[in-house]
Amino acid sequence: MVEKPIASSVEEGREIIAAARRAGVTLMVGHVERFNPAVEAIKDALRNEDILSIAITRVGPFPPRMSNVGVVIDLAVHDIDLIRWFTDSEIVEVQPQLSSAVAEREDIALLQFRTASGVLAHINTNWLTPFKARTVIVATRGKYIMADLLTRQVTECFGFQPDGSYSMRHLSVGHAEPLRSELLAFLRAVRSGSPAAVTGEEGVASLEIAIRCLAARPVAVTSSQRQAPRVVAG
Repeated sequence: MVEKPIASSVEEGREIIAAARRAGVTLMVGHVERFNPAVEAIKDALRNEDILSIAITRVGPFPPRMSNVGVVIDLAVHDIDLIRWFTDSEIVEVQPQLSSAVAEREDIALLQFRTASGVLAHINTNWLTPFKARTVIVATRGKYIMADLLTRQVTECFGFQPDGSYSMRHLSVGHAEPLRSELLAFLRAVRSGSPAAVTGEEGVASLEIAIRCLAARPVAVTSSQRQAPRVVAG
């Protein structure tokens, strides 16, 4: 098993896939967020649903350990994978907005996508928020799902009526530790010879979208711009 992203480039990722195939070994990419019980609950709730939009927020303080990548590769690649997994569809349109506010690489990213199935998706991620937040909101024709991936609370709104009323319920969410579930899934794939939960091809597809997002040049915010706060008169 290799950690996400599968490689530093799409070409290297494809080389890893080819090498694993030649050696006859199981290759799995460590997109551990898929094994978050809250994420699994969302996936179950979306079964047979016509998804319209997905909005994901993944923010937090700047990690001192980080020096060689920005928020797109470190954080947003998780959610790119989730969008592809939730929709069972490839991302075909990418509209990224990137900025380097305090770090050398991009530390703010607002990413918009459209999948081949027509789903509109949005990722808001940064290293500027003083606390961690991980939320997912999914709108379908029949449901509205709100999830907090940190507290593992998932709420589903349904039964929409013309008068604006609706019903609400909290979904059952498991207590499994995501990393342990991920490792067990890898072991099952190795022992049974079945496809990995996150294949090399899936890892490369998500990496490719992340790299496309980075193709937009980050807009640097100068120190002078940060010194003068905006004043609203009124």
